[in-house]
Amino acid sequence: MRKIRMGMVGGGKGAFIGAIHRIAAQLDNQIELVCGAFSSDTDNAVSSGKSLYLDEDRCYRSYQEMFEKEAKFSDDKRMDMVSIVTPNHLHFPVAKMALEYGFHVMSDKPATVDLAQTLALKNIIEQTGLLYGLTHTYTGYPMIKEAKARIEHGQLGKIKKVVVEYPQGWLAHKKDEGSKQATWRLDPNKSGISCCMGDIGVHAANLAEYVTGLAITEVCADLTTSITGRVLDDDGTVLLRFNSGAQGVLLASQISVGEENSLKLRVYGETASIEWSQLEPNSVWMKYTDKPSQLIRAGVGEMNAITQANMRTPAGHPEGYLEAFANIYTQFSYQIRSRLFPGTDTTDTNDLVSINDAAMNDVPGIESAIRGMAFIENVVAASQSDLKWHPFLVVPQNITISNELKKS
Repeated sequence: MRKIRMGMVGGGKGAFIGAIHRIAAQLDNQIELVCGAFSSDTDNAVSSGKSLYLDEDRCYRSYQEMFEKEAKFSDDKRMDMVSIVTPNHLHFPVAKMALEYGFHVMSDKPATVDLAQTLALKNIIEQTGLLYGLTHTYTGYPMIKEAKARIEHGQLGKIKKVVVEYPQGWLAHKKDEGSKQATWRLDPNKSGISCCMGDIGVHAANLAEYVTGLAITEVCADLTTSITGRVLDDDGTVLLRFNSGAQGVLLASQISVGEENSLKLRVYGETASIEWSQLEPNSVWMKYTDKPSQLIRAGVGEMNAITQANMRTPAGHPEGYLEAFANIYTQFSYQIRSRLFPGTDTTDTNDLVSINDAAMNDVPGIESAIRGMAFIENVVAASQSDLKWHPFLVVPQNITISNELKKS
C-alpha cells in the first residue's frame, strides 16, 4: 500500500483555505500533495507550487491542463484525487472535469452555485462510480460524533427543539469588503445567490441535521444586508421545522461585531439536552431537569467507537479545527485505498486515527451537498416570499437577484 496522491485546484499564495486543506489532508500521513493548479494567475500558480516543493512540471497553469496531463501518467505516478478550494463558481466545472478524467473529488462547500448543478453532479458521480467528499468540517469534530451517538442511542428522548447559531463579525463594516475573501463572497457571479447563508448558514443547517439525524422540512426565513450597496445577505434568521415534528432556530451572521467563528449547537429532548460550542470543541454538556449537568470531555471515560476513531490524543491534549478537517480527509483516504487495494487489510495504516467501517463511511458526500444547496435556495426563496412557511424542496428554486435585500 501507499499514500493517496492528491492534486489541488486553487489555494495558491494569498488564499486562506488552501493551506488549511493541505495541512488537514497530510496531517495523518495518509495523503501526499503531488501536483496542483493553484491559481488562475499563471505566475502565482507556478510559484505557489514551487513554494510547496512540487516538481515544476507538476505546477500546472490551469486545472484543465492538470487533469489532461495527470490522466496520461502511469498508475504509479498520477494523482488519485483532487481537492477543490476555489471560489464557489468553479466548484462544479472543476469537479465535473475531474470525475470525467477518472479522479476522486474532495470539494470545499457548497458543492456548486445552485441546486441544478448539484443534481447534475450527482448524476456524473453515479455514472463514473468515483468517490466524492465535501468538507463540512464541523462534522469532523470528535465530540460532535459523540453528541450524535448519544442522540442516536436515545439519551435525550424525543427531540423537541434544535437551536444552532453561527455568528461572525468580519463583514460588519464597508471597509471590510476589500479583502480577497470578502470580494468573491459578496459577488453573486462567484458566490451564488447567498453570502452569509451560503457561506456559514449552510454549515449550521448541516450540523443540525447531522447531529440530530432529522431532516428539515419547512423554513421561515428573514435574510438581510446591513451595508448599502451589498446585493447578497450578510445576516439572517431561519425558523425550522423537522420531519419528526421538532422545531428549530438557525441564526447566521457575518455582521455580529466581536464574534469570531462562534458556532454553537443546542438540542433539547424530552429527558435531556446536549450542547456543543466550537470555541470549546473538546467538551459536550448534557443537561437534565432532575440531576446535575454533566460535562463530557474528549478522551475521558468511555467514548463511542466512532468518536474514538476520530481522536488522536489523550484527554487534556486538545484537538481542534485542523484535526476536524483532517478527520474528513483521512477517512476519505481510507475509502480511496479500499478501492485501490480491494481485499487488503488496511487497519495498520495509521497509529493515530483508528479505522472502522462506520467511521470510514462517515464522510459528507453528494447527499450532504444536495441538502446544503437545497437549504441555501430554500431560505433565499422563503425570505423573498410572503408565505410564512416555505416547504423544504429538493428541486431548483426560481430565484432572481435584481435588487438589494432589505436593510436591517
